[in-house]
Amino acid sequence: MQLAELLTSNNAVIFFLLFSRISGVMAFFPFFSHIAVPIPVKTALAFYLTILFFPVASLSNIPYEVGNIALLVLGELMLGFIAGLVLNFVFAALGLAGSQISMIMGFSMASVMDPVTGSNTPIIGQILTLLAVLILLAFNGHHLMLLFLSNSITHIELGAFYPHPDIWQYLSKAVTHMFMMGLVLSFPFIALSILADVIFGMLMKTMPQFNLLVVGFPIKIFLSIMVMVSVLGAIMAIFKSEFLSAFEYLKNLFI
Repeated sequence: MQLAELLTSNNAVIFFLLFSRISGVMAFFPFFSHIAVPIPVKTALAFYLTILFFPVASLSNIPYEVGNIALLVLGELMLGFIAGLVLNFVFAALGLAGSQISMIMGFSMASVMDPVTGSNTPIIGQILTLLAVLILLAFNGHHLMLLFLSNSITHIELGAFYPHPDIWQYLSKAVTHMFMMGLVLSFPFIALSILADVIFGMLMKTMPQFNLLVVGFPIKIFLSIMVMVSVLGAIMAIFKSEFLSAFEYLKNLFI
């Protein structure tokens, strides 16, 4: 009898909109959107979270028309898309740094499939991305994302999300910051490459028989690996700081 009382048109719309919001999080947030996670698992997790958060979800009185509900669903998906975009900019900066480092080391032709985006990326960028996912799990970043989902349900009624104009300004600045962060993370390798090229140029002037292709590239790869070992901890620390800063900004979505 109690189950029958829950099967009302209002509860059905609430459940559908809540499922749309959680599906947006599963589709666009880092780690949850990982291509290695099967779609049935994501769907099952979204369905379970919908049941879990259903008692705290609320919905204003709206006309139950197909067009109106479709617009509300798009708004719920946009919430997950914008929030996921803010967080994914940090991972994109790591990918840019990895591409630059791979080119410096001569690994630009060695590409593997990125399980996050599903596209081919240089191998160094793939290593940095996978390490970033591990760091994300280490400081419970996935728990923070679920906490964001819970706060969004309690602070924003279903169907009431509308992007604030400041969000678009932040996203435009985030793109610029993404490129700057990628340059900063790859700067030690760029400096090493310039220094090595100067030294190799001086050697070729003093010793014309010096074969740069045979000797120079292995030396540059070895030095780059040594620098990678030295600065990898700092790179991950910067990633953690930037991710938490981006996550802190997500509170503005509730305003």
